[in-house]
Parts: sequence; structure tokens; C-alpha cells
Amino acid sequence: MDEQINFNLTQVSTWKRIFFMLIFSAIGGLVRMLLWAVIFIQVASALVTGKPNENILNFARSLSVYTYHILLFMTFNTETLPFPFSDWNLTADLQVPESNTTIRKAD
Repeated sequence: MDEQINFNLTQVSTWKRIFFMLIFSAIGGLVRMLLWAVIFIQVASALVTGKPNENILNFARSLSVYTYHILLFMTFNTETLPFPFSDWNLTADLQVPESNTTIRKAD
């Protein structure tokens, strides 16, 4: 058991992932602040014009998907690094792998 733990602790790939997770936690915080700014701008636009601004909708959708990609990476659901380490459009095409766990109902 101790050998397995020592082996796991010496894996460079795990430490590299932890490093990227720290980077993306900071990026994710900045993106969330930007999303709040977009929300306020969209609300103001809707109040003034009576309808949502299409450009802001597309930008907000893109940021939301990017946040989702960051969360998938940080929760080990994907090995694909989010932007800027991969293409921005790759995030929109990201497929989440199926889970191997099964949830059972209580009898």
C-alpha cells in the first residue's frame, strides 16, 4: 500500500495536472467575474432596447461553455486542457465521457 502511494506521489503527470488546475482555478475566477459584467450589460441592454443583444448572447454562451470546460478538466472528467492550451473552438465540441458508475435505487 505504501509503495503504491509513493508511486502515485512521484508521478510527474499528476503534479503537472495539479499545476494546471491551479492556473485554471485563477482563470475560472476571472471568467466568472467577466460573466457577471456580461450579465449586467445584457440586463441594461434588455431594459433599454426591450430585447437581449445577440452579440452579448453569443459572447456569454461562449464564456459559459469555457467555464464548463474548465470545470470538466478540474474534476478529472476530461484530459483536454482548456484554452489557451488548446483551441478555443475545441471547447464547444468537447464530449463528456460516460461514467462507469451506476446509481442504484433503494428498495
